[in-house]
Amino acid sequence: MDPKAENSSKSFTAEINLEKLQKIAAELILPGRFILRPLNAALEFVTRFLAWVLGCSLVRRHFHLMLSGLVLFGPVLSFWVSKYSIFANGNHYLYRKFLRSTWGWTCILTGSFVVLLSFSARRSVSLTLRHLSRVGLAGLLWWGCRRLLTLLEDAAGACYEPLAPAQDAQSSAAPAQPLLLLHQDQTKASCLRANMMWRGYEVSQETLILCLCCLLLVEELSVFGHHLAQERRSHRSPGAPLRALFLLCIVLLFLWMALLLCLLAYFPAWPAQQLGGALGYLGWRGLYQGWYRLTPAQGSPGLPGEGLFTGADSAKHSH
Repeated sequence: MDPKAENSSKSFTAEINLEKLQKIAAELILPGRFILRPLNAALEFVTRFLAWVLGCSLVRRHFHLMLSGLVLFGPVLSFWVSKYSIFANGNHYLYRKFLRSTWGWTCILTGSFVVLLSFSARRSVSLTLRHLSRVGLAGLLWWGCRRLLTLLEDAAGACYEPLAPAQDAQSSAAPAQPLLLLHQDQTKASCLRANMMWRGYEVSQETLILCLCCLLLVEELSVFGHHLAQERRSHRSPGAPLRALFLLCIVLLFLWMALLLCLLAYFPAWPAQQLGGALGYLGWRGLYQGWYRLTPAQGSPGLPGEGLFTGADSAKHSH
């Protein structure tokens, strides 16, 4: 057989196979488009509505008051909740997977949202890193508070070991209280690991970080509405990844509020939880209502959205 004819027949066969693959891909993509279009439309509607809610001045100005009311009056729900509920179990999946890594989830999702929003708005790496530093500073504040509270709890408390008292003939009628043997030079963590009792003053670190993360999420997500308005004037639309990330952050916000309500209702600890909530509020107040309002020359990373939007949106957000 002629080599040229053989090569031409092979190339013809390859072209036919390529055409078949293109037809099959087109047939598969066509129904996928019909499925993705309504999903994309639903994503746009939901994110636009949630961005409007979080960008509303009523929510931004009074969310901390609602959170404070929840922390103050949430323990009252302990009179009505069932002790046999799945949320009354301290080893529940939500507590193990989310409550013990609250800051980790918040840092990853919020940081990703801030990076994607800042870079898509200005395409500036330096400005993006400046806005991302807000999340890093909040994490540094949480680390410092946790270390300080641990030191204070170790200094203000004491470790006790319950001992079974010896029963005698005179005291056999009435049950005696167990004796407590004081252990010196014990930290709270080592005391609890040894299955002993720790007594002392403490502040709920879970309530602190949940309140701080809720306030941080509201502050960072509230600028998404201004970003949508700016993109609409530029005849552009934010990509689906940014919208999906915004929606995930909203889900995380509701999850933290639900976990906070469960802690207050099923595991009330007065006044440790209220002190933790107060410290979380003060941390948010010092950062977002204090330091972040300073100029960049004073070492401030700026408020969320600062330098990202132009015209009326920037002035409105600053106000």
